[in-house]
Amino acid sequence: MLSQLSSQIIEVTEKAAIACYDWIGKGDNMAADAAAVKSMRETLNQMNIKGTIVIGEGERDEAPMLFIGEEVGKGGLEVDIALDPLEGTTICANAGESSLAVIAFAKKGGFLHAPDVYMDKIAVGAGLPEGIIDLDNSPQKNLQNIAQAKKCAVSDLTVMILERSRHNELIAKVREAGARIRLIGDGDVAGVIACTNQTARIDAYMGTGGAPEGVLAAAGLRVIGGQMMGRLIFGDNQKQIERAKEMGIKDLNKKYTAEEMASGDVIFACAGVTDGYMLDGVKKCKSGKIFVNSLLMDSAAKKVIRTSSKYLA
Repeated sequence: MLSQLSSQIIEVTEKAAIACYDWIGKGDNMAADAAAVKSMRETLNQMNIKGTIVIGEGERDEAPMLFIGEEVGKGGLEVDIALDPLEGTTICANAGESSLAVIAFAKKGGFLHAPDVYMDKIAVGAGLPEGIIDLDNSPQKNLQNIAQAKKCAVSDLTVMILERSRHNELIAKVREAGARIRLIGDGDVAGVIACTNQTARIDAYMGTGGAPEGVLAAAGLRVIGGQMMGRLIFGDNQKQIERAKEMGIKDLNKKYTAEEMASGDVIFACAGVTDGYMLDGVKKCKSGKIFVNSLLMDSAAKKVIRTSSKYLA
């Protein structure tokens, strides 16, 4: 069972987060990402798994490590792996808020093989009626449904949105509906998962971001019972459309639920690189000890585990 791998999966993210420590605030996002990728790849290859990267750093020709289709591990349990060794590379480079090392495991065929395109996303936390959100609803309608379910006014809701020019219209409509907005510079996996974190006080996530990140976020939401809907965006890009068809995408306009993006038993784990609304970042003490905080969500065991681990420098 995947649950037997829990401690090793946490270790994968924690070591990747520690590998980024020397690059926090140094302004070099590529070096930070390379350090996380190298660490994660090395740790995965020490595990007794037969793993296939289905959500990774890109295509083989574009990503020398942890590319889509790469096999990792020493052999053993067959698993599909979705990962983002450093979610929020710019955040890390600028010592900003909430950069994470992120990974998810599923049984073979458990993850949507999402091409590296944009995805329109909407997500809410647990405890709300099924079907409360829909990408075909207007932002106002979705917000009204959420407010009604939470027995509050729309003006009491806070929506998290990536600060991008492509979201100007969405931001205007959410504010016109009366809701508050928390803008983030990067990191929409953390943004989606923030809907499940009471401390973050985020009621919904809306907007477009990477499709691979959407699958990762769905894996985390699956465990907690939150809801998410995503739709791949292709426009008129025929190359992307053909690539999607090769990966098994038949309906280009399909709206995917979290369960369709990450099905069956799923384990999601992340470790904090920089301090954020989900986890504290890596801390290095004068004694040489390094502290890192992580979060693991296990759908089969129906549990969420927060850990604080200590390593020697």
